[in-house]
Amino acid sequence: MANLRTLDQAPVSLSDERPQDMEVAPSKWKDFLALIKIGIVNSNFITTFTGLWLAIYFTQTNGFIANLDIVLLTMIGSSLVVAGSCSLNNYIDRDIDHLMSRTKNRPTVTGRMNPKGALYLGLFLTVVGTIILGFTTITAAVIGLIGAFTYVVLYTMWSKRKNTLNTVIGSVSGAVPPLIGWAAVDPGLSMIAWILFFIMFVWQIPHFLAIAIRRCEEYRNAGIPMLPVVHGFDITRRQMLVWVTCLLPLPFWLFDLGIGLIVLATLLNIGWLALSIAGFRMKDGMRWATLMFVYSLNYLTILFVSMIIVTIF
Repeated sequence: MANLRTLDQAPVSLSDERPQDMEVAPSKWKDFLALIKIGIVNSNFITTFTGLWLAIYFTQTNGFIANLDIVLLTMIGSSLVVAGSCSLNNYIDRDIDHLMSRTKNRPTVTGRMNPKGALYLGLFLTVVGTIILGFTTITAAVIGLIGAFTYVVLYTMWSKRKNTLNTVIGSVSGAVPPLIGWAAVDPGLSMIAWILFFIMFVWQIPHFLAIAIRRCEEYRNAGIPMLPVVHGFDITRRQMLVWVTCLLPLPFWLFDLGIGLIVLATLLNIGWLALSIAGFRMKDGMRWATLMFVYSLNYLTILFVSMIIVTIF
């Protein structure tokens, strides 16, 4: 804000005004994207779309183009709910974000964005997103609200600051996007929709525990009781191995997507399991955690994109 006041007070010519405006606008846009955590919005966009696409495919509701209005309402509504929840998360966590290097530059911490503005924006986006989802089905809107409540209240305001189960509780909110996508077409939520939910739920735990290992000291300084902070790396490795193992049977419930998808998903699971076991032998724990993190990102992208591809060909 000080820079903006300086610009307002300084005498500038018309030729000087345009470059300054161009510098301020991208900065505000960048802060907005940071506030809504655009990376999380984008990743949830993929999983929501997969649930939506598969619902259209299996219910045979006249195809993708015929349901374009539902597609747009679902993707816009779900993205706004996610963005609003992330904005509220930034508003609530501003008292601890300055203690961690990966979050200390968030606009709610640096003062580039008024905290009340982040609060009002978060509430506005969440409400508008829920209303838009309601134009598809009430079930989709309710699931979206459940996801927002879990992330903002049960995770951010409570478990994140209280106990090591925060990762498990927070994973519920990250697992609902495929349900939202499916429910927008079919409120009945078939078994496939629930398997997508369980895959997302289980996937998130080793994914975020890998982050917790890499950022262990930051979480410790912030007083956040992540599993490696409270119980150490050995227990965390064991927990990650258990959760990765839990993924093994889930693809076999997706038999309607074909043997090719089951084989691919199983190979991905075996690869992740092998990497998890390797963590007990690797001396460089941080390098192993980074490998687990990178593998998890590729795992999710390959698996969910493949679900769409196998229904096309």
